Amino acid sequence: MSERLTPLVLDEYFHIYNRGNSKQTIFKSNSDYLRFMSLLYLSNGTKSFKLRDLSNDRVFDVDMGNKQVAIGAYCLMPNHFHILLKPLVENGVSLFMKKLGTGYSMYFNKRYGRTGGLFEGRYKSQHADSDEYLKYLFSYIHLNPLKLIDQEWKVKGLDDIKGGEEYLNKYSFSSYKDYVGNLRKERNIINREGFPEYFPSKDSFIKEINDWMRFQVN
Repeated sequence: MSERLTPLVLDEYFHIYNRGNSKQTIFKSNSDYLRFMSLLYLSNGTKSFKLRDLSNDRVFDVDMGNKQVAIGAYCLMPNHFHILLKPLVENGVSLFMKKLGTGYSMYFNKRYGRTGGLFEGRYKSQHADSDEYLKYLFSYIHLNPLKLIDQEWKVKGLDDIKGGEEYLNKYSFSSYKDYVGNLRKERNIINREGFPEYFPSKDSFIKEINDWMRFQVN
């Protein structure tokens, strides 16, 4: 069941997330992460594709048709994912998430010889109903990988801010690298123009992230 309270209406912002059934791992290898990221891009359009027909170098450059949503940020973790988006057409979120969830579940079940639902029910959503909360979500989503090096960092604070920044810079399965100026092909997944310009420069984004890492320390 979705925890949705606000309809997924046009020109509003939403935090979409889901995790594996019974908290199971949904990304077991780099190839799994890359498949999901490819689907993040290809599912967000009106055209259909077979990934086997596309080389890895072409996936993020193909014309996938009219976009259903604008993606502002995302992060993939071993047993869950986060996406910050804005619907661009009626039922855009539903259309996008159905293609994304179905496509990845079919891939994962076939690869690992399993059957049944991969995810813990329908995706969940939270309405970013204020400018302050929307801006905060960019940090919340991009800081998720720190849990992989310190599960309790939000409670006790992150002592090594520099180390945390270096870890986020190395983590390839989120849009963090695209905000700090890494010119990789996956940057086409996100559409920064669809969101307020909270971070007009690389330095302003890094400062915001680092301020949140320090928040628990001070």
